[in-house]
Amino acid sequence: MPRNISPEQIAREWRALCERYPLDLRQHVQAVVNAQRQALATAFYARMLPDPTASFFLSDELVKTRLNQAMQQWLQEVFEVGVSGDFESAVNRQRTVGEVHARIGIPAYVVMRGVRRLDQEIYDLLAADGCDTPMAGATYVAQTTGLAIEIMCHSYAVSHERNARAEESYRMFAMAHDIGAEKERQRAALLDWENQLIFEISTRISAAAGAPASTGNAAALPLLGKSEFGLWFAHKASHAFEGAPDLPIIAAQVAEIDQLLSGSAEPAQPPTGPRLAELMGAIRQKAKSIGFLVDQLFQQAGHLESGRDTLTRLLNRKYLQVIMTREIDFARRNDAALSVLAIDIDFFKRINDNHGHDAGDAVLQEVAQNLVHALRSGDYIFRLGGEEFLVVLVDVEHERAWAIAETLCKRMAAERLQLPGGQTLQVTVSIGVATHDGHPDYQRLLKGADQALYQAKSGGRNRVASTQMDIADA
Repeated sequence: MPRNISPEQIAREWRALCERYPLDLRQHVQAVVNAQRQALATAFYARMLPDPTASFFLSDELVKTRLNQAMQQWLQEVFEVGVSGDFESAVNRQRTVGEVHARIGIPAYVVMRGVRRLDQEIYDLLAADGCDTPMAGATYVAQTTGLAIEIMCHSYAVSHERNARAEESYRMFAMAHDIGAEKERQRAALLDWENQLIFEISTRISAAAGAPASTGNAAALPLLGKSEFGLWFAHKASHAFEGAPDLPIIAAQVAEIDQLLSGSAEPAQPPTGPRLAELMGAIRQKAKSIGFLVDQLFQQAGHLESGRDTLTRLLNRKYLQVIMTREIDFARRNDAALSVLAIDIDFFKRINDNHGHDAGDAVLQEVAQNLVHALRSGDYIFRLGGEEFLVVLVDVEHERAWAIAETLCKRMAAERLQLPGGQTLQVTVSIGVATHDGHPDYQRLLKGADQALYQAKSGGRNRVASTQMDIADA
């Protein structure tokens, strides 16, 4: 499926596929699947649960409470569309499911394996039901589920690629917190290569002058591109500093140095002492230039901070998915607690209207600082936009998360925040609390916190609320 294919075009393909089969056949398949959807879903998960790969994403409780019903709904929708004709809605639903699978990290082949088994169950049902054209029925089933899975996998691939880029970007963003140490490591690696090169060339100069060399036949001169620095530059710096104008200059100079070193190793014309000294001088000059340019790269590394909100210096939405996916995965693998707080500044629009936007910005900054000082360094604090904040409390169960939220609420109400004109202002917050219940999709947890926040605001603001995680999938 082409990367940029539109939902409308896919819907037309699905319609064309269905129209190749008689309406009465499509209606018969729909009736059989609809009548047996509970048994089909039960059989599907009975086969999937023992699978070692699938079992990480599934549990008996999760299957009983949510996934069995979700599979029944999927079966009903996929085979109903061939009769109802609402193809665009069906396409959008498959794309959403694919995005959810990508967020959770379910491998595409696991889904395809499960659907292949599901197809067989439906074939058997059609055969037992006495279908007049069993071969046509089986083909229709295979093509229908196949197209649905194709749409899912296309959406999965696009989302997975986007997630992978975000993951790499976050890794480099994390590196920025230790950017000084990384700079010194790479300067030292470049110097180590240069010292090794000086030793090798000095050995050869001694040999060319007739003096006893410190080694026998000198090994090939160490290439910069194969050194620790060269590998870092090729595999990490090229991603971390992507778009920096100095990158291609450094790459060209590394290539030039290695070309000079490779040329000096030609056995037909062993280099003389003066020629080796000249080579050493040229290479050291280029290495000095590379060191200078690398220093500039690190000095200009401010773009790695783009994951932070410019006003409050908190994290912004850029890395929300990466962090939530990691923490959900950690919680599930280690049976650890995980809670989130959705925080909203009460009557923030009134603050802007009555005191001006500078005052509003000052309030946002002070609320952010209060959160930073009140929470642990291992927790994550996001500004999601406007007056909305999100706190991810790692290894915190529901009762403790509730206590933390109440402390934050009381602490904020007890302070008077300083405004730019010298005025002070009392500000309160509303907080929604949600705790991870084992579901692999982090959006479910965030929706729980949002729903709890809505309850807190509806209940009068300046308070904490929580809610049960009974939220439909996106």
